Amino acid sequence: MGLSLLLILSPPMESSYGYHDAMFDSHNSGLSHVDDDGHIRMVDVSNKDITPRRARAMSRVQMSPETLTLALSQKGPKGEVFEVARIAGILAAKQTSQLIPLCHPLPLDHVDVQLKPCVAGESLEIMATATTSSRTGVEMEALTAAAVAALTVIDMLKAVDKNMTVTDLQVMEKAGGRSGDWSREEDA
Repeated sequence: MGLSLLLILSPPMESSYGYHDAMFDSHNSGLSHVDDDGHIRMVDVSNKDITPRRARAMSRVQMSPETLTLALSQKGPKGEVFEVARIAGILAAKQTSQLIPLCHPLPLDHVDVQLKPCVAGESLEIMATATTSSRTGVEMEALTAAAVAALTVIDMLKAVDKNMTVTDLQVMEKAGGRSGDWSREEDA
């Protein structure tokens, strides 16, 4: 109620140019979701071109070697871990704007979620890729897919391993948009 009331009562948020630059406001902290008066806002992307965009994100679920073996056998207590987690990640990506308040709803062209055991044998790596043709990036959709797939792995296996941990949730790369392409490996 309080936040809804605040949003309704807030005055229109315009810069001296009559609109907000979708990438950066030079008069504030540099955060695109904060206006000159410090109010939270959804970025106006209407002046941006529709372009192809892609993002890849990862997460990791740490678990015991025995739990990983069980997951790989596809005989977990709740069924086939990989397929359920994969589908959960895809469904979550499609709901990102419902989960993250200031995300724009995007028409997703494709979402892919892959799970594989890590070499050390004590974790499962989840890689999620999302693509769209839109005015804004698809990083949050890829991150949401990776996060929810990881949470689903925990849900599917928590009966046998209470010590599982989600780690390393991060964007690995993005392509398209005004800021261009970026890769974690190239940035390191």
